[in-house]
Amino acid sequence: MTTGMRMAWTLNGHGWANCTVEDQQAKVELTASYITNAPQDFLTAVARLVSGETDTRAQFEAEPTAFRWIFYRQGDDVWVRLLELRRGSDHDNKGTEIWSSQLHVDALARAVIRCFDDAARTYDVSGYRGKWGEHFPRTELEALRRLWNAHRHGDQT
Repeated sequence: MTTGMRMAWTLNGHGWANCTVEDQQAKVELTASYITNAPQDFLTAVARLVSGETDTRAQFEAEPTAFRWIFYRQGDDVWVRLLELRRGSDHDNKGTEIWSSQLHVDALARAVIRCFDDAARTYDVSGYRGKWGEHFPRTELEALRRLWNAHRHGDQT
């Protein structure tokens, strides 16, 4: 099992972000457009995993390319697959796997929280909205943080 994962969410002009994901084996860079709620949906998917859901997904639209996150959880282990698709509506089997990892649910949550905490520090609230075009996903980030803290302290399965 991979012991760690690192992520970065970097805003690239109005309505565009790069998301770098890496572990000890590989590093990939994804693009996301603000045409969907990519950061909110991603944070919500990870929060669902932390709260005990066994599978969930999130998708970043890159117009027309899409990057689909597929998460499976068993116990405290999470398998993450990241697919690149020619179109966001394509079925998983049409995608190319560009990154995958097996992580402890705490390692995944910690990496995601750090990523968005770093983005909040880098851009501040008004800077983030000005560059991304939408509000910073504070509600979703704090929901994930609360669930993760509860999980770490044994309040949840």
